[in-house]
Amino acid sequence: MEEWVGSIWHKFIVQKSNTDFHGARVEFNDVKKSVGILFRSLGGEPSKRIEAAAPRDYVIRRHLLDKIAGTKLQTSLAWQDESSLRLPQSIAVFDSKHLNRELYMWLTVLAAHSSVTFTHWAKDNQAIVATILNRYPNLRPRYNDLLGAALEQRVPINKLPKGMQSLEKSVIEALKYPELPMEFPEANYAPQAIYLWLYPSEYINANPFKDTTSSDPEQSSPSESRKLESHQARKKTERVDDSNTKDSLMVFRLENLFSWSEFSKVNRAEDDTEDTDSKRVAEDLNLITVAKGSQQKTAKLKIDLDLPAAIEDDYPLGKGIKQPEWNYKTQQLVPNRCLVQPLLLRQCKPEPLPTNLQANAKKIRNQFEYLSSIKHWLKAQPYGSEIDLSAWIDYYVESKASVAKDSDYYLHFKNENRDISCLLLSDLSMSTDAHINDEKTVIDVIKESMLLFSEALTAVGDPFAIYGFSSVKRQHVRFTILKNFGEQYTDNIRGRILGLHPGYYTRMGAAIRQASDILAQQQHSQKLLLILTDGKPNDIDHYEGRFGIEDTRQAIIAARKQGLIPFCITIDKKADQYLPYIFGNNGFTTIYNPSQLPKKLPLLYHQLTQHH
Repeated sequence: MEEWVGSIWHKFIVQKSNTDFHGARVEFNDVKKSVGILFRSLGGEPSKRIEAAAPRDYVIRRHLLDKIAGTKLQTSLAWQDESSLRLPQSIAVFDSKHLNRELYMWLTVLAAHSSVTFTHWAKDNQAIVATILNRYPNLRPRYNDLLGAALEQRVPINKLPKGMQSLEKSVIEALKYPELPMEFPEANYAPQAIYLWLYPSEYINANPFKDTTSSDPEQSSPSESRKLESHQARKKTERVDDSNTKDSLMVFRLENLFSWSEFSKVNRAEDDTEDTDSKRVAEDLNLITVAKGSQQKTAKLKIDLDLPAAIEDDYPLGKGIKQPEWNYKTQQLVPNRCLVQPLLLRQCKPEPLPTNLQANAKKIRNQFEYLSSIKHWLKAQPYGSEIDLSAWIDYYVESKASVAKDSDYYLHFKNENRDISCLLLSDLSMSTDAHINDEKTVIDVIKESMLLFSEALTAVGDPFAIYGFSSVKRQHVRFTILKNFGEQYTDNIRGRILGLHPGYYTRMGAAIRQASDILAQQQHSQKLLLILTDGKPNDIDHYEGRFGIEDTRQAIIAARKQGLIPFCITIDKKADQYLPYIFGNNGFTTIYNPSQLPKKLPLLYHQLTQHH
């Protein structure tokens, strides 16, 4: 009985304290596509993700009712950093769905014109608003509508404590007249949330008007700067020093106790395996604490554990080839930064085409054989074997209306040999060891795709090469040779493909540059670079997130300057979040059912080359 009464009381108090308009709530997912288009059309960084942000701590003066209900400790605010723009997970600030949607759009416009960091939060926001309203006068009525609704939601100045009144007055004046310079006095608490402004990415203390200083990004390793991501919204994080592991508590069953020689201190944060329990816990946390550990030592230990002994590893060919890498922070191409190591598989032997692929291979060969010599009619020729009826009718009509000029109205039958070469570059990272069903893994599907692709191009007669790649940091980019342009497609090549095994990480930029250099040497008018992958660029050093995406994009730009046609085929269902920026909207395709990749890869090649 007491619990029931308590739950009823709690529900009543929370409802009385809550000032949101639930009936007018607009979810981020409802406007995600619209704000993405708006942000980029106004000059926002194309590589930035636009995602929902969980409510964050905001220290304001609360009423007694709020304290009893335990509400208003957190507020949904908009903010951005170098990698993404974070908009509220939902907005129910106003009693109108239209105004709540307009607030999403206004915050997006604001983000497209603002910097990641603030020198003075309030003054910078005021200046950005003034700039936008001067540049886009048509936005002023929308801003005034939002401003009027926002001011109605704020507690009147005369009902605030005297210590907060002068600050609130300055805030309101800055919102009403963004063009006028304003001074903002300090106070013990932050002002009421200003939903029309962007907030800093760093945590806001009681006084949000102090100058913002940011830490040196070069001193943070990728794993430090990585934020845990939930399926719904971004969480705020804080960093603390790693505690001494000797003081930790270990819970174990006696029969599972390791000997001292079997134990290694490996930072769990560096593990690539998915932990569903951790994700579930992250969903429930408002603030996630990340310990500062010895990432460089962890990375070094990870290399020693992952790489096989030299006697068991694939055969290296030469000392490696140096390739540059793009540093997006300095906007420069750093020469000789990566070392690409060509490799030949050690454990492989000649193999025939697997029995389960022979029927599909025969069908694909029959489809591609007719492409070996394209025959077509050339229209409106001065001579030919047949009349071009369309050209002759045009000539006849013109001759009746006026004096027609002599016209070419013959059809000429012409044989035209294909002048195309293709290089297939496949991702062989450790993620390809994942199962797509009970029978096959991703690497199995990639092998079958390579084999059927080779059967198709052998039938059509187009020169082609196949390479695979993975990496362990920038000094070890593995570039596996499966078939070069000078080799015939034989059982030896099939044996190499069938002997493939998952590798390590995905340093895509260096591999693309190496493949581009090889393909650019071919003497053909059409050079197609196909890239087969199952995920985004990443590695265990700094090469992840935006760094890897920007480097890969620059590698694709360089490939196009070499006269190549890069095209990406992916089975990553989240590829639309980053591949349009790297390859362009028409430069990639997603195979949502990976088991269909072997059949679709040759057909994609046919579609890409049918007009050449």
